[in-house]
Amino acid sequence: MELVQDTSRPPLEYVKGVPLIKYFAEALGPLQNLQPRSDDLLISTYPKSGTTWVSEVLDMIYQGGDLKKCHRATIMDRVPFLEFKSPGCPTGMEVLKDIPAPRLLKTHLPLALLPQALLDQKVKVVYVARNAKDVAVSAYHFYRMLKVHPDPGTWDSFLDKFMAGEVSYGFWHKHVQEWWELSCTHPVLYLFYEDMLENPKREIRKIVEFVGRPLPEETLDSIVRHTSFRKMKKNPMTNYSNLPETFLDYSTSSFMRKGTVGDWKNTFTVAQNERFDADYSEKMAGCSLHFRYEL
Repeated sequence: MELVQDTSRPPLEYVKGVPLIKYFAEALGPLQNLQPRSDDLLISTYPKSGTTWVSEVLDMIYQGGDLKKCHRATIMDRVPFLEFKSPGCPTGMEVLKDIPAPRLLKTHLPLALLPQALLDQKVKVVYVARNAKDVAVSAYHFYRMLKVHPDPGTWDSFLDKFMAGEVSYGFWHKHVQEWWELSCTHPVLYLFYEDMLENPKREIRKIVEFVGRPLPEETLDSIVRHTSFRKMKKNPMTNYSNLPETFLDYSTSSFMRKGTVGDWKNTFTVAQNERFDADYSEKMAGCSLHFRYEL
């Protein structure tokens, strides 16, 4: 019962103007002591943009496609979530202590909260961006499921909060734009969720080339097969089914829900879509990023 009392629906806390899950905000102090290694690789996304997917892809690449090695532990223990903290669970920094080099690291942090050492060391980054409408819908269901988030309320009220940046990690548009701009001066491979779903082998090949770990074609084909949404949803090493129900409410949704492009059309009303498009046009004005909302 203590875990429920500690984690259940605390309000977001603001750090440098960015709203965060309460416990994640508490983890930022120790995170500033992070000492990156030259061969670290950082996986960065705005939440609900394919983070677990690309994490599994990269671990399979690093393990040369060896499935047994990729089943050595859950994805949270293989790819530490840097700012993670929750009562009763090891923090991301604690998990990191046991990770041998070369390390895969994961974050959702905007640049204002990222440990500066990661940028100073020019640590390579694989960034995945997903269209805002599908992110908003996925985030709504995730908020309903993950009890360290505030109660999302109705879909309509949550959509207003999403557009106002009053959700964990703040504005989607600022996150995707600032990491896009960083790619001009920092080693960032900027990928799109929709491209990965359309042609996973093509995008995985980009990752392989970026990290400098060439693999045979048959290994690439194996990685494509074993990192499909259907496979990962059934895989206990990637589907987060090991987390306690005091942390995740599995009665509302599975952690990996649909993994599609265009699910927003099943949720947005015409009025909501018009409101969202007007807000989007204003916030993304002058940005060269272009997203696809269906395949």
